[in-house]
Amino acid sequence: MGLNLTFHGAAECVTGFCARLSGDGFNILIDCGMFQGPKTLKALNYEPFPFDVGAIDAVLLTHAHIDHSGMLPKLMKAGYQGPIYATAPTRDLCAVMLADAGGIQESEVHFLNRRNQHRGRPLVEPIYTERDARRTMDLFEKVKLEEIVDVAPGVRARFWNAGHMLGATSVEVIVGEGDDPVRILFSGDLGAGGQDYLPDPIGPSGIDHLVLESTYGDRERQRVDTAERRRQLAEELRQAHAAGGPLLMPTFAVGRAQELLLDLLAVMESGDAPQAEIFLDSPLAIEATDVFLDRGWNRDTETNPFTTLRHAPHLHYLMKPGDSDRLEKLRDWHIILAGSGMCDAGRIRGHLKRLLWRREVTVLITGYQAVGTLGRLLVEGKKLVRIQGEDYRVKARIRTMDVYSAHADARGLVQWAQDRQPIRGQIFLAHGEPDALKDLSERLEKAGFYPAKISTPVLDQCFDLSREAAQPVVEGQPRLAPHRAATLDWHNARADILARLGDRLEAAPDDDSRLRMLLALERVLKTAEWPDEPAAAG
Repeated sequence: MGLNLTFHGAAECVTGFCARLSGDGFNILIDCGMFQGPKTLKALNYEPFPFDVGAIDAVLLTHAHIDHSGMLPKLMKAGYQGPIYATAPTRDLCAVMLADAGGIQESEVHFLNRRNQHRGRPLVEPIYTERDARRTMDLFEKVKLEEIVDVAPGVRARFWNAGHMLGATSVEVIVGEGDDPVRILFSGDLGAGGQDYLPDPIGPSGIDHLVLESTYGDRERQRVDTAERRRQLAEELRQAHAAGGPLLMPTFAVGRAQELLLDLLAVMESGDAPQAEIFLDSPLAIEATDVFLDRGWNRDTETNPFTTLRHAPHLHYLMKPGDSDRLEKLRDWHIILAGSGMCDAGRIRGHLKRLLWRREVTVLITGYQAVGTLGRLLVEGKKLVRIQGEDYRVKARIRTMDVYSAHADARGLVQWAQDRQPIRGQIFLAHGEPDALKDLSERLEKAGFYPAKISTPVLDQCFDLSREAAQPVVEGQPRLAPHRAATLDWHNARADILARLGDRLEAAPDDDSRLRMLLALERVLKTAEWPDEPAAAG
């Protein structure tokens, strides 16, 4: 039985997960996610799919986050009309998330085309529209946890609770009939375990191959209970209040926003933090909250904790752009939650543009920030950032909290892999940046896994699978050179150089010094030659 596994996304980076499993008479995708981060990586979203869309029989979707589901409407536009298998909560969340992503695409392209017209550049089309996203929902077929589903000729699947977000799963793919099929487990994104609102991640043991996410493969986070998490949040609120300005929280709309709102309301009600008006400035988060109200039932506690969000007196939902614009008039203490969580899209950018230069403002980041995103640049301490083509000085307080992550840390990833033993074949490490991949590989070796049985695929790399082994297959040219998926690109390097040039010019003692500096730069540009080997930016 010929069986190939190809990694078309989230290889050496944390976004765009898409794996293709193909064999005799079948082709299936596990996830079809959107790339985020550096512009070079995001540009892949606009290119044709690196596989024959017409040959795909089915899509198995682990969860609704855009870096796993965000290219499904493009797949549909390209001609795919097969089933998309997912849990009911994932389907409901995708209904709002994909439509929102399509709307963002249309808005972003409208803004970009205005700039392109002014610069004499060609116009571009959105990857897909809101209407495309809504049409894609007709392809979804709901699955129940731990029930086996026939998804293609000779291929079955079983979905296991991954504990990462509402509806999130790991997907076990069973290839072949009889008593000796090949079992491949795709972890999806794994939850941290021990969380208030989500179960611990589970999965089957005794598999042949494992595809393991590695987002936090290089770090162990502080383990905190609800009381300690809220104590830390309350302290951040007290400091932000003392700084004299508003608190701005870039927030992932699904899961993170709802958990933060519950904690914000709790610490204010207890008196541990100063009272504030809270503005949820994210239509997607508001619509997602409705899904949590419908499907957030916790079987362990027999309650839905999110019902608190239905009529909270200090909580304001801002759906219309005009509602968001009116926040500009506020000067006193208040809290704004807005997407996107990595600061690369959505209404958060408007708030950052008007608030980053104010010293009394606090920006509190509570989620993972991929390489090249605006959020990552802020966390790394950049004092000048570029937002939608304009430079902004960063004077606000930039704070981070790592206790809200919905991803398992390195310790949790290793333990989850050990619980899947025996693993007869290969462990493929995906959905991680290079340092995380390297560190997790070393941790797995120390835990007793054979080094030769651990692989870190690069983008578009294919493996030929047998029951107990995996061999790389030499195929065509990958869309990105190896090891480039998670590095800062030339766009980031240009922005950084321009920012530093501006700083040097401002710091120069007089205009003659500034002119000499620019003339020297002009001479360098005239004599510069293309380097043989482009240096990695950053």
